[in-house]
Amino acid sequence: MTKYVFVTGGVVSSLGKGIASASLAAILESRGLKVTLIKLDPYLNVDPGTMSPFQHGEVFVTDDGAETDLDLGHYERFISTRMKRSNNFTAGQIYKTVLEKERRGDYLGKTVQVIPHVTNEIQEFVKRGAVDVDVAIVEIGGTVGDIESLPFLEAVRQMALRAGPTNAAFVHLTYVPWIAAAGELKTKPTQHTVQKMREIGIQPDVLLCRADREIPDDERDKISLFTNVGLQGVISMWDVDTIYKVPRMLHEQRLDELICMKLQLLTRPADLRRWDRLVHEVEHPKYEVSIAMCGKYTDLSDSYKSLNEALRHAGIHNHARVKIGYVDSETLGDDNIDQLAKFDAILVPGGFGKRGVEGKIRTAQYAREHKIPYLGICLGMQVATIEVARNLAGLPDANSTEFDPNTPHPVIALIDEWQDSDGTIQRRDANSDMGGTMRLGAQSSDVMPGTLAHQIYGKVVTERHRHRYEANEQYLERLQQAGLVISAITQREKLTEIVELPQTEHPWFVGVQFHPEFKSTPWDGHPLFISFVKAALEHQREATAEKVAA
Repeated sequence: MTKYVFVTGGVVSSLGKGIASASLAAILESRGLKVTLIKLDPYLNVDPGTMSPFQHGEVFVTDDGAETDLDLGHYERFISTRMKRSNNFTAGQIYKTVLEKERRGDYLGKTVQVIPHVTNEIQEFVKRGAVDVDVAIVEIGGTVGDIESLPFLEAVRQMALRAGPTNAAFVHLTYVPWIAAAGELKTKPTQHTVQKMREIGIQPDVLLCRADREIPDDERDKISLFTNVGLQGVISMWDVDTIYKVPRMLHEQRLDELICMKLQLLTRPADLRRWDRLVHEVEHPKYEVSIAMCGKYTDLSDSYKSLNEALRHAGIHNHARVKIGYVDSETLGDDNIDQLAKFDAILVPGGFGKRGVEGKIRTAQYAREHKIPYLGICLGMQVATIEVARNLAGLPDANSTEFDPNTPHPVIALIDEWQDSDGTIQRRDANSDMGGTMRLGAQSSDVMPGTLAHQIYGKVVTERHRHRYEANEQYLERLQQAGLVISAITQREKLTEIVELPQTEHPWFVGVQFHPEFKSTPWDGHPLFISFVKAALEHQREATAEKVAA
């Protein structure tokens, strides 16, 4: 029987419930348990796919094509279980399902209400994502006290009641602010958020107390007294310089032992040696490289969360610290493009809409002409293709129909048909709904021998996709004549997956239509990013040698 750990948050959002949940899962997995994580989001969007990155951060895509919360990225980076569509659901999905059942007559004429119909549906969704595991850690988004999260809290309260006291535990993440003027930590917000939990019938078993410093024992004792949580269950969770220190921090305060005792789980001791080795590698790099990330969502680093982590993982595997310099592509013009010269490599990430695209095209041109290692992801591949079309293939007005529907040379155009990994043929047009209608999930293609992509991936590349537009097959021959190498292409639809420049012309210039960052982990890294950072180090060494010689 699956046992449940429900993780809630109080006082304010963005305290790190996802990291805390993933860290607990990692410790339990090190004890030999099979663990999964489920994220419940109380907003009414069906999924985050249509939400602005400024609103919600990045959208994480699973192998089966689900557009999910970015916390699922943390889950996959911390444990071995791969996430699926059933590991994330929203209030929008719940209400949509309940209303569809009502229209079909499934409720047999009953008055449809939040309790029991919505809360029962939430419980069914949770159970669906918790199959064949020892422990399911269920993270409830939002903050206790929000109106929209009440049905979710009521649903998990009912689940815990029905499961019994040894089959469910509650972990509440709270905030203990440091008031500089008073020179002390304040526990009152934590007292109030737990009071709010107890009002709806939930008594936390563990409190994870976030603060900018370690919480002294006398403050922990005070929190314990006023929240009815045992002192051993009041755990300090202070700021750290890398998220990979959190599992060790929580283990040393016996969080995993508390959970195993509550759930009556007999396991081997936790073994966090690989986490210790990882942290040591992070803290003792031999080299340092600087990589420019030229995007349009640079004001919020969560917009590129998986990319940031993938670069850091690649740095670890190259014994290097990766410093990421965010460059707003909307501000890039001919008068200031030279600011990219100080970087060891350039990455252009994905994005949607016209804003900032010309700056990205200039970036690709600058990287090509100055032989700086370049990695274009999704839109980054498309702008590199447009740049080659304009400046090498003699098509000065080349563009994507996403940015200019009337372009005379649509080298990038809307995909209208493709085959999913399960064999299903998907068809779309310009009038299709925005949500859930992109080319999504893991798909494979053959890689051309003798190319840089083949050195990195081997014969076949399988990566996750999230896009509507593709390189136009009608222009591929002309682009190849201009020097662009199409190193991976799908067999059925002839959709371009990887482009590159010959290494005789450029040391490392690659664009990929997919999102490789979603499959990077700190343990294995990702071959594409590892190769990219290695190229950045080589470029740095050559530039240094040239300066010395001069």
